Amino acid sequence: MVSDVATCRRQDDRRGVTPFLCAYHLGLKEGKRANERRAIRGAAAYVDRYTGCMMLCAMTIILLSGMDAMLTLRILAAGGEELNWFMAVLLEQGTEQFVLFKIALTVLAVLLLAIHQNVVLLGKMRVKHIKYLTLLGYSALISYELYLLELAALG
Repeated sequence: MVSDVATCRRQDDRRGVTPFLCAYHLGLKEGKRANERRAIRGAAAYVDRYTGCMMLCAMTIILLSGMDAMLTLRILAAGGEELNWFMAVLLEQGTEQFVLFKIALTVLAVLLLAIHQNVVLLGKMRVKHIKYLTLLGYSALISYELYLLELAALG
């Protein structure tokens, strides 16, 4: 009977090496870890649940990406030019491809940033800080695009 309990514990025990992508990270399985555990210094520390703040940040980045795509299309209609050569190629294929690819790329990047949020880069900076910086960058970009649209309306 004791061996049955030990076997159950070993099956549920996930203190070993966590794979790059697993069901817990993708939200396919519900886990209990909401914070880092005793992480080995320099090793990646993963969680099963994400805080509301991190989810809000992720959703806002995705929404701002969609807003960026729509504002870019309005700027182009007002006589602007796409400076990103890759996005310019997508725009030549059609606006739907441009918008879908831009949002899909953003969702993929945000997903990877969320999964690896506790990984430490450059000694002190965590990946979750990059996510916050991305949110600030998108906010600044949206402000700039609104400014450009205002200039186009005045001119």
